[in-house]
Amino acid sequence: MRDIAGQALAFVQDLVKALLNFHTYTEQRIQIFPIDSAIDTISPLNQKFSQYLHENASYVRPLEEGMLHLFESITEDTVTVLETTVKLKTFSEHLTSYICFLRKILPYQLKSLEEECEASLCTSALRARNLELSQDMKKMTAVFEKLQTYIGLLALPSTEPDGLLRTNYSSVLTNVGAALHGFHDVMKDISKHYSQKATIEHELPTATQKLITTNDCILSSVVALTNGAGKIASFFSNNVDYFIASLSYGPKAASGFMDYFIASLSYGPKAASGFISPLSAECMLQYKKKAAAYMKAVRKPLLESVPYEEALANRRVLLSSTESREGLAQQVQQSLEKISKLEQEKEHWMLEAQLAKIKLEKENQRIADKLKSTSSAQVVGLAQESAAVVTASGQEEASAKALLEPIHSTSLIGILTRTSDSEVLDVESREDLIKNHYMARIVELTSQLQLADSKSVHFYAECRALSKRLALAEKSKEALTEEMKVASQNISRLQDELTTTKRSYEDQLSMMSDHLCSMNETLSKQREEIDTLKMSSKGNSKKNKSR
Repeated sequence: MRDIAGQALAFVQDLVKALLNFHTYTEQRIQIFPIDSAIDTISPLNQKFSQYLHENASYVRPLEEGMLHLFESITEDTVTVLETTVKLKTFSEHLTSYICFLRKILPYQLKSLEEECEASLCTSALRARNLELSQDMKKMTAVFEKLQTYIGLLALPSTEPDGLLRTNYSSVLTNVGAALHGFHDVMKDISKHYSQKATIEHELPTATQKLITTNDCILSSVVALTNGAGKIASFFSNNVDYFIASLSYGPKAASGFMDYFIASLSYGPKAASGFISPLSAECMLQYKKKAAAYMKAVRKPLLESVPYEEALANRRVLLSSTESREGLAQQVQQSLEKISKLEQEKEHWMLEAQLAKIKLEKENQRIADKLKSTSSAQVVGLAQESAAVVTASGQEEASAKALLEPIHSTSLIGILTRTSDSEVLDVESREDLIKNHYMARIVELTSQLQLADSKSVHFYAECRALSKRLALAEKSKEALTEEMKVASQNISRLQDELTTTKRSYEDQLSMMSDHLCSMNETLSKQREEIDTLKMSSKGNSKKNKSR
């Protein structure tokens, strides 16, 4: 049903366009024939007729709007019967308004044709065509009135369920088709008679180019009306059986509640005696839309997501991390300090281990040397005892010197040098200085290493941020490039439109200039003829006086 309504809407739009052109060009013709308003004042009758024709758009365009609203009210989800097509009443009202407009302009149109017949240049053939057109205009108004009567009857069930019996639907629809064919026949007669009238007028000596152009425009609009009426009549005749079946029958009559509910949801050509009121149909449509929306919401696919338990765990972790951000920062700082201390202790104990290893090697060497010296001392012992005859003072001096200087023991194996305790203390103090120096150096290097690590982390984060900003800048650049392309295309399109408009205006101006030139030439010729006639009339009057 919606497809058929769409075709009907297209036909009505073409018909409305043709009616607008017909009334508009008829108004222009009145302004130039039989008297050109640019030269002289037209009759009061034609002035009133032109004023009424100027209002044609306010009566014709609502027909298209009413048909459009009717088309929009018919959907695949609606119950399409005469009782539910509420918008058909609006279309019928707009058609009634247009009929009133036709009735208002019909007397003026007939009088205007009579005024053309009374003109001095009107021939008998042209007078006959004008009389035929007068009869055609009466027939056209009568056909529209008949069509409006039947459409008004079809619109009754949507407001008054008892206004039209269901058994009469078929006859009314058939009469609508007959009225449309009658409208087509009338338009064919108008096209034929107006074509003959235009041909005769073009042969008149006073026919101007403006009149010829206007007649051609009126004739083209009449031909468009004829074609549109023929298409609508053929379309309605081909689908009248479907209209009778679809618009006449409602849902099946059901005995039980469930059967009635199922039958109420169905629509289309179903023979039955049941009736659907507009209110029931509207309620049923609303419930059906709600059910469709509910099913659509239920069948909506779920978005991809993580399991609920995992989402809860992640949320808890996120909340705890957010809440203890400062605590985590403190923990990181403490961990860094601990790492620094542990690295210092590590270096300290590594140095201690190296020193202990050196001491162990020295001690092993000392023990080995001691063992060697003891074996050599036993061999030299006898020689030392024989020299015991030295005086006590000499022994004391020797012992005092032995305390200050190293003792050299000479044997066949070698020489043993004994170091005093003061020299051992000097060595240990020197080792402590070296140890302290290296510990300070380790602390300095550790702090430098930590500073370098922190700088590298900062630079890495900054590089990542710059990379993201670069990516965003690239995306923005691409978007701006696309916008620039669209803007350039719009500019070129507007320039083309400007050029086209300029050319069309120039062509129109040139045509108007040519038309004005031709009008000036015509005026000059008419003035010359008038002057000639005046001179001849003066000469005749002088001759008559002399006689």
